[in-house]
Amino acid sequence: MEEKLRKIYLPMTETAFYILLSLIEPRHGYAIITNVAEMTNNRIKLGPGTIYGSLSKMSKDGLIQIIQEESNRKIYQITETGKAILQLEKTRIEELYRNTRGI
Repeated sequence: MEEKLRKIYLPMTETAFYILLSLIEPRHGYAIITNVAEMTNNRIKLGPGTIYGSLSKMSKDGLIQIIQEESNRKIYQITETGKAILQLEKTRIEELYRNTRGI
């Protein structure tokens, strides 16, 4: 994985984290919005501008890919590079959690 991507995406924003996590399974933009809202009990509500801007950037960076286009919908899925970045962020979050136990 390119060091450039690590610098861009780590530490990861919650928006990027939940988009990648949501794309473990193929989804279109609106399905990502609803999935993220469900995962976070509506704490995070992604707007169309946020989601589509993020999807475009992540696609250009190779973290996700368009796997299908239906009428006006693009179906996205995480790539191996995206999974690697997501795993690095998961490891970072687990370290934060371990370091705060006992407080």
